[in-house]
Amino acid sequence: MENKMFCFQCQETAGCSGCTKFGVCGKSPDLARMQDLLIYTTKGLSEVTTRLREEGQEVSSDVNHLITINLFTTITNANFDDEIFYERVKETLKVKEELLSKLNNKENLSEAALWNASTAQEMDDKSTKVGVLATENEDIRSLRELIIYGVKGLSAYMKHANALGYDNEDVNAFMQATLSKTLDNTLSLDELVALTLETGKVGVDGMALLDQANTGTYGHPEITKVNIGVRKNPGILVSGHDLKDLELLLKQTEGTGVDVYTHSEMLPAHYYPAFKKYSHFAGNYGNAWWKQKEEFESFNGPILMTTNCIVPPKDSYKDRLFTTGAAGFVGCTHIKGESEDNKDFSQILELAKTCQPPTEIETGEIIGGFAHNQVFALADKVVEAVKSGAIKKFFVMAGCDGRSKSRNYYTEFAQALPKDTVILTAGCAKYKYNKLELGDIGGIPRVLDAGQCNDSYSLALIALKLKEVFELEDINELPIAFNIAWYEQKAVIVLLSLLYLGVKNIHLGPTLPAFLSPNVAKVLVENFGIGGITNVEDDIKMFMGE
Repeated sequence: MENKMFCFQCQETAGCSGCTKFGVCGKSPDLARMQDLLIYTTKGLSEVTTRLREEGQEVSSDVNHLITINLFTTITNANFDDEIFYERVKETLKVKEELLSKLNNKENLSEAALWNASTAQEMDDKSTKVGVLATENEDIRSLRELIIYGVKGLSAYMKHANALGYDNEDVNAFMQATLSKTLDNTLSLDELVALTLETGKVGVDGMALLDQANTGTYGHPEITKVNIGVRKNPGILVSGHDLKDLELLLKQTEGTGVDVYTHSEMLPAHYYPAFKKYSHFAGNYGNAWWKQKEEFESFNGPILMTTNCIVPPKDSYKDRLFTTGAAGFVGCTHIKGESEDNKDFSQILELAKTCQPPTEIETGEIIGGFAHNQVFALADKVVEAVKSGAIKKFFVMAGCDGRSKSRNYYTEFAQALPKDTVILTAGCAKYKYNKLELGDIGGIPRVLDAGQCNDSYSLALIALKLKEVFELEDINELPIAFNIAWYEQKAVIVLLSLLYLGVKNIHLGPTLPAFLSPNVAKVLVENFGIGGITNVEDDIKMFMGE
């Protein structure tokens, strides 16, 4: 039977091989094909912008940001609205045609750079021919998709930085040139492997830019205790990752009697000094993204999804779910606009005033804010703990959470770790262990939360700082092990960035990516020591060198 679609970009893809009938994430075959078409047209536009730069012509920030948002919109669980993708394809084709007219050398352009469509039927027809499987060679396909998913992850960092007024033309140019190269059938496997590692190199630059944007705008994260209970006021729940959207909402709701809570990856917003001035910034409600059906239900008030990760909503709260930015879902109100001047959350506020306060689902506090600046301030204490033997090893357990029961491995792993080990985390994977009573080592908590998956850069900086302090030649000589849970494309760019930084023997779970062909996986294993997970007892023995 012919596939209705094909997608294997996330960890939960069907059978760990690919979704062919309907997406595990909830996207339909029609939506999957339109996402494929948007990537295809964005590659074509990127080829044109790359040619323009080669001719010495400038590419506007508007075009750069269009390409970035196109990529970000196709990330897993970000947008489920078919119409938005049709409109994005049309806009991308229009911009590409305008730029083509400015291009002096049009020789040897790819089909993607030259293709255009004037009707929805033409777009539908094309969408069935340009998906992942259009690349027939399994290894070429694997490397192309690995690169594309890395660039998608990089687009997330760039989009958040752009929202705060930060940009990097070199990163934009690289992203576009790289997308263009995935259309080039003359590139060898070795050249694609090299491009994969270069993507990791530029990924570090993108993460550094976002770190600069976040800390330059909101201050450096501080060690903070976050309330996980509720107040008696009506509330608005903010999920996703976009700090700018949260800032705008807090400004627009100040003094209204409505509280604002974070959910999932927005938890680390509480660590930034700039947000602490808002007395109605109440705390964090719930857990990782995949529990939102039950947690959005019990919250009672409106929910704002600022980015991925959306789970198709239940009808019982669908009218309370709002989207903005790259996020979208059919039937949910989308708040348009990109800045303080044109993004209006008053509709959400007015609805909140009519809702009951959140239903309490837990009480207490959780601690976080251990980003690089804060950990550097504790460096002497950490180094002394390592030298004295109080801390034997650090475990980087960053990444993503997800629905599969096999992810309980990470909770059990954290519980079973020796008491003289410390977990460094970032991303929603933290929800597997950040509420456990794991204690501390000489006042240093055994779970150090650096923030969102977007803040994984902090973990790299911490490792590099420790390497410097201990005067080591190789980062792999540090007492640090990497046991990372992955889910979507931002985890891919983090992985590629770590490989570029020279980190080896990273273990990924709960399964290795389906988009890695056997030969590509073999290259990663042989050159970088990439591995999977087995069971808690054996893995701890392996990591501890027993």
